[in-house]
Formats: sequence, structure tokens, C-alpha cells
Amino acid sequence: MDIEKLKLRGDLDFFPVQSDGRTVIMIQDRLSLVEKDMLISPELYKLMTTLDGKRSMRDIQLDLIRQQGGSLVSIDEVQALLEKLDSSYLLDSPRYREARNEIISDFSAQKIRYCSHAGLSYPKQEEELSERLETILATQQVPSLPDGKITALIAPHIDLEAGKRIYSTAYQAIKGVTPERIIILGVGHSMTKVMLSLTTKMFETPLGKVKTDKKIVGELMKAGKDILSEDDFAHRDEHSIEFQLIFLQHILRDVSFTIVPILCGSLIGYLPEYSRERYQSIGHDFLSTLADLLRDDSTIVIAGVDLSHVGPKFGHDMPASLIINESERHDRQLLHCLCTMNADGFWSESKRIRDKYNVCGFSVLACLLETLPPSHGHLLDYEIFKEDPTRSAVSFAAAIFTR
Repeated sequence: MDIEKLKLRGDLDFFPVQSDGRTVIMIQDRLSLVEKDMLISPELYKLMTTLDGKRSMRDIQLDLIRQQGGSLVSIDEVQALLEKLDSSYLLDSPRYREARNEIISDFSAQKIRYCSHAGLSYPKQEEELSERLETILATQQVPSLPDGKITALIAPHIDLEAGKRIYSTAYQAIKGVTPERIIILGVGHSMTKVMLSLTTKMFETPLGKVKTDKKIVGELMKAGKDILSEDDFAHRDEHSIEFQLIFLQHILRDVSFTIVPILCGSLIGYLPEYSRERYQSIGHDFLSTLADLLRDDSTIVIAGVDLSHVGPKFGHDMPASLIINESERHDRQLLHCLCTMNADGFWSESKRIRDKYNVCGFSVLACLLETLPPSHGHLLDYEIFKEDPTRSAVSFAAAIFTR
């Protein structure tokens, strides 16, 4: 193995945090290969981001010497550092890929997608979870709703406590619906190089099992064969669908329904040209098949999305407090275009700022706009959650569509 030709893994998340009065970088790994919540210095993080598989050992040595104010760093020390990074599963190496492939293979063999956030983001006991969800739902009055059949709901996927007011508004709005099939569109947070991921797995939470409509998933897989992930591993730890499902199981506990779980990846990272026209062209067969499905009166769509992510935690060089006025204007323009089903305006607004506010739900909402039958959107509520320790913020909304 040529250690100097290795590069940093592309599937890790890095967050600045405070520890003992100083700023350090926390590493989070969805594969759980890296030590949980590993902390590294900003200097090491900066060096790691330069590891692109093309730099020589000498290049890295010079960077380290500059970082240390001219103090000599030997090639052996550089070699030892790279080997330590590799042994910690931080590099895209044969060692990492072998471990990753084994994890993916194990998940692919499972028939059930077990909940990954029970006991972490919400209670793992059925009774406790039901009580928690009921408490969340009780935080808001049932919103005033327009006439017409509900075709789609937009809800958050942020932490349940942080988003409880908007979760309450969203899910109280669909109490009483009796769908036979629910399309759940979620954000594939780990999907930067693929457009969509589907799974035929049954989903299980503390509230029970929910069957996936394998026939419909099969039709969508056939239609989208050129734009789908090779496997369904993105579903393993993704919370954006799981959080919607526990609310659905709770409020529709007397309704028998199946689900069609669809994860949407980043379009900026996937599309060769960031435009609605290219999105429609590449996704045509899949979008057309999904649109046909949504004409069925027994089917509704749930879109689990958050909106802008601003502040140092999300790559900005200033605190969220200096950004949220502009990011809220951006959010509200997107929501206006969404509710009026103005897909061209929706794309134009995102392109205008090149998604600098990190709207993670953009791909989900773009999919919704292309596939939902003619409907009227109604914004029910909007909120910005401010995370003071990281000086960052996340926005989200509740909206409903009727026809």
C-alpha cells in the first residue's frame, strides 16, 4: 500500500466544538469505524483536508513544518502520522474499504431495517415513545386546515425536542387521514454522489413493523435504474424517514398502510449542471413513474426535510446570528414557490445563491414539485432552532398540500 497516495474519507462529518475552553474538531462517522466523537486539533483537520491522493510525502512534510513554525519534521514522522490516520479509519484506504464493504454486505442481507435512533433520539420502549409523541403533539393546537383532499405533508427531520412545535403542527394536520400507501421522501445525508436510494426492507420501530410496498419499489427501481445507488445502505442510519415513521405509526395506529421509502441525495453534488432542466432530463423515467403513482387517491406523500443550515457548524465563517435574516428570506421564498408549485422559481431561488445556506431538503422538495398532482400548498408554521454552543442554526417548516 502506497500510504502517501491515500486520501481523506469523503463520508465523515466534521464539527467545530468547544472543549476545555478551546476550539477542536469533532469527527462523526456513520459507519462507526472511527472512535465515537473523536476530537482532533484544527491544525490536524486542516492537514487532513489536503490529503487528496495526489500529494507526496514531501508535500505533507512541508505543511507540517510550516504548521510548527519551521521545526523539523522527519519523513518517518510523516509516515507514522499517515499510518495512525489509516489505523483510525480516517483515510480512504484498502483497510477502510474492506471494513466498509463488510458492513454494507451485512446490512444488505437483512430483511428488516431496524430503527437506528431508538434510545438515542427517542425512547426505545413502546409505551414511553407513545407518551413522548403524545406530549409533542399536545404542544400545539390543531391547525386551521383548508378544504380538499390532503396529497402531501412537509414536516421536519430535526431532533424531536428541537422541532417539537413544528412536528406537532405538521402531524396534527393529518390526523384522520386513512391512506393505504405513504410515500416517505427523506434526505440522504450521506448521499453526495448519487441521486436516489430505495429499499424493499420492512421498517421496524418500537411501535412495531411497517411493510414496504415491494411491488411499487420494484417499479421505481426499474424506472430509476440509472440514478439509484447500488445498494440500500444509505437507509441504515438515516433519521429523516425514521422520524416521520414513528409519528405516522402513532397517529395512524388504527390504519393499515404500507410505505415507499425514498432517500434523495444532494443535487449539487450529483448533477453535472445545477438546473431544473438537467434534473428533469436525468430523472425523467423515475419522476414520471412516481408521478403516476401519486395520482392514486389512496396514496399520500410525507416529505421529511429541514431548510437552511447556517453558522460555523455548517461551514460558514460567521455565527448564525449574522446570517439568519438572509437565510430566512431565502427559506420563505423557497416555501412560497413550493406552495404555489412554481418549480422554475424554486430552482431559480436556489441557483441565485448557489445553495450557500445549505438547504438539505432541496432535493426532496424538488422531487415533490415534479411528481405531486396539481395541488394547493399551505404553509402552516416555520421556525429557526438556534444551537448556541456552536453559534449555528437550522430552520424547518410544516406545510400541507390539498386538491
